[in-house]
Amino acid sequence: MALSVGNNGAQVYGKKDLFSLHHQQQQQQQPQPLQPTTGTQHHQQHHCRHQEGTMNNGADSFWSRPESRTWTIMLLLGTCLLYCVRVTMPICVMAMSAHFDWDKKHSGIVLSSFFWGYCLTQMIGGHLSDRIGGEKVLLLSASAWGLITAITPLFIYFGSAHLLLMTISRFLMGLSQGVFFPSLTSLLSQKARESERGFTYSTVGTGSQFGMLVMGAVGSLLLDWYGWESVFYVSGALTLLWVYCMWRYLLNEQEIFIPLEHLVKSLSLSKQIKVHWKQLFKKAPVWAVIIAHLSAASAFFTLFSWLPTFFEETFPNSKGWIFNVVPWLVAIPMSLFSGFLSDQFISQGYKAINVRKFMQVMGLGASSVFALCISHTSSFCKAVMFASACIGLQTFNHSGISVNIQDLAPSCAGFLFGVANTGGALLGVVWVYLAGHLIESSGSWTSVFNLVATVNLFGLCTFLIFGKAQRMDMDYMDL
Repeated sequence: MALSVGNNGAQVYGKKDLFSLHHQQQQQQQPQPLQPTTGTQHHQQHHCRHQEGTMNNGADSFWSRPESRTWTIMLLLGTCLLYCVRVTMPICVMAMSAHFDWDKKHSGIVLSSFFWGYCLTQMIGGHLSDRIGGEKVLLLSASAWGLITAITPLFIYFGSAHLLLMTISRFLMGLSQGVFFPSLTSLLSQKARESERGFTYSTVGTGSQFGMLVMGAVGSLLLDWYGWESVFYVSGALTLLWVYCMWRYLLNEQEIFIPLEHLVKSLSLSKQIKVHWKQLFKKAPVWAVIIAHLSAASAFFTLFSWLPTFFEETFPNSKGWIFNVVPWLVAIPMSLFSGFLSDQFISQGYKAINVRKFMQVMGLGASSVFALCISHTSSFCKAVMFASACIGLQTFNHSGISVNIQDLAPSCAGFLFGVANTGGALLGVVWVYLAGHLIESSGSWTSVFNLVATVNLFGLCTFLIFGKAQRMDMDYMDL
């Protein structure tokens, strides 16, 4: 069995600018094919994306410009809804604790159950997306998490064991959402052009900030006006509406329908696929991007978890909405700018690896400088500015390591992202606990921000030394 990416063919990222649509149409009419990268017709088919204007069976496998804009907008909305649903429990936990008589320990069990489910499906979601298509897995998972969210109030009232039922609900939520970003990475690696990939991924990534801001505002109003149940009903219903629109306007029934036999076959790991992954993980650039992703994810989780507490303890008279909202408002335009800047560099002829490394200098290096500055100021305004700059610069990772995974192995980009994201989530839990231990033992917040900077700089140095952007999976495509 040959490992491939289905009907789309395999990708190779070229260094030339995109061919114009007119040039592509002319080439379709010419009887002679483009000069192949290897000497055989078989390898010409496998390497059909060596130049981005190359055709596969007479059809461009990348999205056209209008298609790319439409998909980007819809995936942005999907990411926004993902985070709207994800933060429903943190918003409602106080009201639910009072209603069901939960203490802090019980609330912690419910909140943490999401992340255990979230870690379990990253790799399998990425692998399945690489085999059958990321768009299919995205819609299947969104249908699951939308339905689970919408019926959660009814589910936990089903029996008397409210804590157990809510824990199960959040665990299932984590399972269904765990496949989203690996599937998104797999989809963009197959459909987004190299010169547009940075901006596309960064734009879609801003949905996370939008989701937290929207649900933080709307969810709070729903909670006050109609009770905690309404937060679950509205966010779940909106997700199911998004799924319907995706199915109705972007995908047809044939693309969504997956025979059970095909699904089971796609989930199975053949000997050839295992050899493919084994060989791929011997490559230093693959480990470089994984380590950089682990560093970025764990540092982000640490800041995300402890920054509110830092501001509350250090500046007790400050307004919570300022330090809880301003950094995320800054992160949205910063993410869009990083994607635009990345694509501009690529289109002007800069080498992809140099662009990726520059993005990581900003995402891991410059952000660490501002992280260190946070604890060395006694001014609330300066602390908010430093925190906003730190969080905003971390969005440059979208155009760096997140896209570099697609550079290295588009045939299994979803799986590789799943590996990195699983490790990042688990390591993030460890660092969050370690940060709390450092605060208790040292009595100083400086140690926390030193930890963030150290982890970031380790990942940055590894990526700068070993990182590459050329494709690593081509030698094993025919295994």
